[in-house]
Amino acid sequence: MAESPRSSEGPEPRPEVPLPEALARLEGEGSARSMGAAGRYAGLGIQFAASIVVFLYAGQWLDRRLGTAPIFLYVGVFTGAGAAFYSMYRNLMADQKRDEAAARAKREKQQQ
Repeated sequence: MAESPRSSEGPEPRPEVPLPEALARLEGEGSARSMGAAGRYAGLGIQFAASIVVFLYAGQWLDRRLGTAPIFLYVGVFTGAGAAFYSMYRNLMADQKRDEAAARAKREKQQQ
């Protein structure tokens, strides 16, 4: 394997940055918001799965209780998925409106 011309010189030295300043650089303006959004969106996935499972079991229970085949199971799964999609849509649209309002306020503040 051929050596690069820098290998004899060693790696380029990095400037020393104090830890609090380095953490502040890493966090940046939007990363804290991004981490919160990631948690919210992970919660949406869990909510989606839980909604389907709850409605699935409710449909199974109704099927056993009424002696119907998988009719209510299917109705439950599709109702749970529909409710989960609707809830996810509402949450995403609310987040989008909130982000747009924050961006608009930031632009107005910069223009002043």
